[in-house]
Amino acid sequence: MRFELQLNRSTKHRMLPMNYQYYISAWIYRVLFAADRDFAIFLHDHGYGKSDTKLYKLFCFSKLDFGKPKLWTDKSLFEIAEHEIYLRISFDVPEAAGNFIKGLFQNQEFYLGDKFNGIDFQVRSVEALPAPSIESTMQYHLQTPWVVSFQPDGAKYSKYLQPDDEDFERLAIKHLCEKYNNTRNTQTMGEDQVNMIRTSDFKKSGIVLKPGTREESKVIGSLFSFQLTAPLELHQMIFGAGVSEKSSSGFGWVETVDIK
Repeated sequence: MRFELQLNRSTKHRMLPMNYQYYISAWIYRVLFAADRDFAIFLHDHGYGKSDTKLYKLFCFSKLDFGKPKLWTDKSLFEIAEHEIYLRISFDVPEAAGNFIKGLFQNQEFYLGDKFNGIDFQVRSVEALPAPSIESTMQYHLQTPWVVSFQPDGAKYSKYLQPDDEDFERLAIKHLCEKYNNTRNTQTMGEDQVNMIRTSDFKKSGIVLKPGTREESKVIGSLFSFQLTAPLELHQMIFGAGVSEKSSSGFGWVETVDIK
């Protein structure tokens, strides 16, 4: 299920770190933790799945919609003039659980940012968004980066692939099928059931996770449009949980594209 949150700035502070995704993810976990400690701990530490080694998070979120901010690139800050800001979040859960989650975010007040710069927000409204009409072949546009990575033998760090790398499509489809198969108790989905065609040029896009800490890292993904042919159940999962690795950290949010 997807929801649109209207956030109102509750103070005069305007400066927001450009790498704000980590703070949104942390806030979502805090909301879940306050309402249901056991569920939040499970979601954060383990995700949801059948495998001991392949466990996935259940939510995804969009970019903040705050109009056209002033950019302070030397300080990695947005200066936001808008008072009404919008955020979309999604959960790969049944509708009954989604209605419960919707209630958790109503009237929440929170601070988004680091100890130097940030904005106080109040959630003014939470609107459930209708699911799109799903067909076996869908057109999507990435609003946040799609991350495809692997760890070479003997390497300390993961290697992030771009769509022009020969292994990108294969590993992207492999991840989608693994994500589906490890979060469902239904029939296994094979990689031969999924086909992806990129329909636009791509733009490399990175997000810094845990900025300003010892665990700080930059994750590199790509933004582009694509056509995906797959069983309906996979499209439904993408709508709720995102298309990418690290979806709960702000990656892999897609919007459907209407082809006239």
